[in-house]
Amino acid sequence: MATLRFGQHMIKASAVFLRTELSFALVNRKPVVPGHVLVCPLRPVERFRDLQPNELADLFSTTQRVANAVEKHFNASSLTIAIQDGPEAGQTVKHVHVHVLPRRVGDFERNDSIYDELQKHDKEGEDVPSKWRSEEEMAKEATELRGLFNEPLQDTKGHQEEDPIK
Repeated sequence: MATLRFGQHMIKASAVFLRTELSFALVNRKPVVPGHVLVCPLRPVERFRDLQPNELADLFSTTQRVANAVEKHFNASSLTIAIQDGPEAGQTVKHVHVHVLPRRVGDFERNDSIYDELQKHDKEGEDVPSKWRSEEEMAKEATELRGLFNEPLQDTKGHQEEDPIK
């Protein structure tokens, strides 16, 4: 697993911290809050309605596992879990993905401002790599998160893979 397709982007394995039979989780290059991660189906599917039942089940069970781990790891007290399904909903990457954002008391003055930030975070600086986190920062966070799951990454056939960081 050198790279994975994420809509119009190719994601390096070093940014992926969990992979199941049908889904993967990765760190965000421009997190809205610390610990903001994404969970995606392996198959590049643009809209939520186009997921197969087994993909949907795996996506949501993986999201639940990731959400529980991220909430604890980032010492959060709550989570915002969101899907932007289609361009009018703010989706900028044409691949279904679930945003998991750890939340803390007072992280936004107005609680629902997080949705405003989600709406604009991909659009601002989309083509300006200097506004993104470095590959090293992303790999470090992915390595930390990978350690929370006590299991090796799986390839698309369920075989163990070497740690992409090594």
